[in-house]
Amino acid sequence: MMVLRRLSPPLKSTPRRAAALGLALSAVCWSAQAQTSSALQAADPATPTPATAPLVLPPTGSAAALERPADLARAREIWQRANERVAEFPRGHIDLLRWEAQNPGNAAPAPNGTGAKPAPLDLAQALRQSLRHRPELFTRADMNALEKSAVQVAYARHVRDVQRAWVDAVSTRQSARQMSELWEATRTGSELGRRMVVAGNWSQAKLMREQLTEASAWQVSVNAQGEALAALERLAQLLGLWEAKAVSQLGERLPENLPAAPARPTPGAGLTEATLEAGVLQADPLLALQRVEAQRELGAVGADRKQVWAAAADAALSAMPDPGTTATPPHIDNLSLLRDHPLERATRAEARLLRAAGERRSMARQAWAQLQARHASALHAQNVVGQLQAALEQETLLRYNGMLQSSWDLLASARERMQSLDTALLARRDYWRAQADWQALLAGADYAGPDPSSTAGAGAANAPAGH
Repeated sequence: MMVLRRLSPPLKSTPRRAAALGLALSAVCWSAQAQTSSALQAADPATPTPATAPLVLPPTGSAAALERPADLARAREIWQRANERVAEFPRGHIDLLRWEAQNPGNAAPAPNGTGAKPAPLDLAQALRQSLRHRPELFTRADMNALEKSAVQVAYARHVRDVQRAWVDAVSTRQSARQMSELWEATRTGSELGRRMVVAGNWSQAKLMREQLTEASAWQVSVNAQGEALAALERLAQLLGLWEAKAVSQLGERLPENLPAAPARPTPGAGLTEATLEAGVLQADPLLALQRVEAQRELGAVGADRKQVWAAAADAALSAMPDPGTTATPPHIDNLSLLRDHPLERATRAEARLLRAAGERRSMARQAWAQLQARHASALHAQNVVGQLQAALEQETLLRYNGMLQSSWDLLASARERMQSLDTALLARRDYWRAQADWQALLAGADYAGPDPSSTAGAGAANAPAGH
């Protein structure tokens, strides 16, 4: 029979041993938590990540000249077959090209839709997710008034950045889809021109113009895809997403379109156009602290001393040379006045407060005017330009059905409609950007000034010339 003997003395529980055991367990737990930290995984080069998916671009056209028929009999045969093919459809070329686009011979299978769609991401959810990675934007119970004011201003700026990034991500994805449709329309015109050249009904010069139109639309579509990708990456950075799969799913979670602009812009809860500047002043926590400081410093100085300073400043300004002669600043040589330190502090505090208040009031007027202008542009592009363009396309289609206009007129009308849709989208995006700037100003952030208008001449800038 085997006897098992204890080779070490029994472990006795002592305070020192208990403390050592607790420290070891905490170290193990800390190590396990550190290994699962998303930040450590993102910063670790050894973290396995899938290969970056290549950017899917539309196929480019070709600049190669078409092969002509070898003899007259071959040319007559091609011409006859092309006319018979077009005659099978009531509206000729357009119906033929549409039928071929809807019935491709080697079409890829459509997705079965069995995969679960990611949960949608609205603006409020995006803001909450971004704040999980910004602990410095949380106010704490041990902060003083100045520290809380600084956090409030930084938080307002962060909210504005998230709002603008979300708006840009949604609008650029929508614009990329519209520019892809525009390229498809120009591709249809190029294909129609190629067939007419083969049939002998067109010259190479006309076909080259359509091919140049298609090439221009291809470049616009590719640029729109690049802008959509960059906007999505900017939003992902604010949300703390670093995995390629999570960033790709982020695009699927965004809504298809931006919200429509409201019927009229509103200043905010409890504000009217007469109280805009007051609301912006009250929202700035740092300005309130400056006002308290100026009141304290000015209260410590008598009115007679302030009048003496005002008189000395007026005399120095009167003695200053005219602008353009010499760069000499105004000068005060009253030593008794300059040695009055309470007066100096009061004067400086009053000047700082005046500059800050003037800047905030100017920001309020600029931001509100910009919001009204962007709102009017969004409604004009949607209700006037968009409706006129849709009516014009419908009229062109009716005239085409009556054989009063050609296929090229119909294709050009479709391109113009898609360009007007993109113009309306840019105007709507600019409005929501201006709305984010206005809300940030009401929350205490600064106003950086208006963005350059992206709707002025947008149709001319992005539009291919066409036939």
